[in-house]
Amino acid sequence: MSLTVSDATFDTEVLGSQIPVLVHFWAPWCGLCRMIEPLLQTFQGEWEGQVRLIDINADENLKLANQYRLTTLPTLMLFEDGVIHHRLDSFRGKEELRAALDGFMQTQQLSSHRCRQGQSITYRNR
Repeated sequence: MSLTVSDATFDTEVLGSQIPVLVHFWAPWCGLCRMIEPLLQTFQGEWEGQVRLIDINADENLKLANQYRLTTLPTLMLFEDGVIHHRLDSFRGKEELRAALDGFMQTQQLSSHRCRQGQSITYRNR
């Protein structure tokens, strides 16, 4: 189950999280946002303990929507150690979204492995 976060709890729940956080910016009027919700829930179940799913209603949290310059919904962002590592603003269907989510986690697993071995990693925000 995902956690709903607001402007007031964002810093603690997302930026201060000990594990990576997948933030799902959505709005009640967004049909695609509702369509991908079951896929996001499945994804979180498969990666439980390794990633948290956070939902943020962009209409009710305009400060965050402006801060992260949302131009379309849904927008997904993967945060790790308070930093955005991946951003997904558009996709063409559930299959493309699923491939992107799996790619997020493969990158995260690779970075965890390299960090344990003492190798440094450079990320680029998308």
